[in-house]
Amino acid sequence: QVQLTESGGGLVQPGGSLRLSCAGSGSGFTFNLMGWYLQPPGKQRELVATITTDGITNYGDSVKGRFTLSRDNAKNTVYLQMNSLKPEDTAVYYCYAIVSRAAQVWQYWGQGTQVTVSS
Repeated sequence: QVQLTESGGGLVQPGGSLRLSCAGSGSGFTFNLMGWYLQPPGKQRELVATITTDGITNYGDSVKGRFTLSRDNAKNTVYLQMNSLKPEDTAVYYCYAIVSRAAQVWQYWGQGTQVTVSS
């Protein structure tokens, strides 16, 4: 089956940087779209960024210009570089993927990694 393995969360001061990674695994699956969503305490999950296998990216309005998403297709891994972090970026960050095999398509979520921006 498909697994999404996240790493890189933690505590950082305002204005600092963090890098999140998400590695996808699963024999025979194509990871068509990968990315990240965030969920602040008591709020709904919202888009951070997604990227296709062709490198086409889509960013949420709150992170444009500060976060950069990239991917290594050979490793089915995406990297979220987060700069100029703000306290309002504090949330659980979830890796997300749309995968396919044969003619079927599925979506998967990682278990989440906590990012806390605080002095």
